[in-house]
Amino acid sequence: MLPPFQPAMRWATIALPGFVTPIACHLTMTPTLVFDIETIPDIAGLRALHELDSAVSDTDVAEMAFQMRRQKTGSDFLPHHLQRVAAISCVLREGDSFRVWSLGGLEDDEGSIIQRFFDGIEKYTPQLVSWNGGGFDLPVLHYRGLIHGIQCPRYWDQGEDDREFKWNNYLSRYHSRHLDLMDLLAMYTGRANAPLDELAKLIGFPGKLGMDGSRVWGAYQQGKLNEIRNYCETDVVNTYLVFARFQLMRGQFTRARYQQECELIRSTLAKSGEPHWAEYLAAWSSEKN
Repeated sequence: MLPPFQPAMRWATIALPGFVTPIACHLTMTPTLVFDIETIPDIAGLRALHELDSAVSDTDVAEMAFQMRRQKTGSDFLPHHLQRVAAISCVLREGDSFRVWSLGGLEDDEGSIIQRFFDGIEKYTPQLVSWNGGGFDLPVLHYRGLIHGIQCPRYWDQGEDDREFKWNNYLSRYHSRHLDLMDLLAMYTGRANAPLDELAKLIGFPGKLGMDGSRVWGAYQQGKLNEIRNYCETDVVNTYLVFARFQLMRGQFTRARYQQECELIRSTLAKSGEPHWAEYLAAWSSEKN
């Protein structure tokens, strides 16, 4: 049986020699964990809240919820607590290694993969990095974790167990243990938010390939959970690459260090041998990076 945060499907690691810069030391001491989630409507929850029996199909339950939401807000985007987590994908940058994988296996339930995510925080106390994680991913994980009885004391610590967490924890918007890149780059102003896909492509990274969040429910209904996980993995690599670019902009990476980082990622993904990474690399032009 795999440990709680051990990649259950696939991951690749490659050593990159010659790290002598201060930032390499920082990475060794504090692993960087970039994460992204994909969600679908919580059909069981919607049935319970609206007293719908099995005579109503899952598709009709979801469509009812979308219509109710459109009437209320003009959008069919469901509330955070009614978003069931279908996939969590992570990049773990630790020491000289780069790993990317989706938590759990195809057969694992929502509670199991959420617990795996928080077990990783318990184990590594990493620097968390996300794109809109403060606005979407983490609130969803909070609500869904509460529903499933998840335990994650390190994540919720605000100085009760570790005094350092009083001044720098995962929960405060302006603390750095969780860096929501979208929020920071927009100066914490929603009207300035940029889509990850567009920004990644403007920099020269692949961005989204063939799927986006609006297609996840349809793909799930067709039994394409593996494709959803692949999509989530490519999105989390996009996020890490934008983070690396941000590290270059703010002086934590030299230009040479940034180029090494890009090459490490390319080399790691090339060794995986999986089709979605071959497609990703084919879309990644080296000229602009």
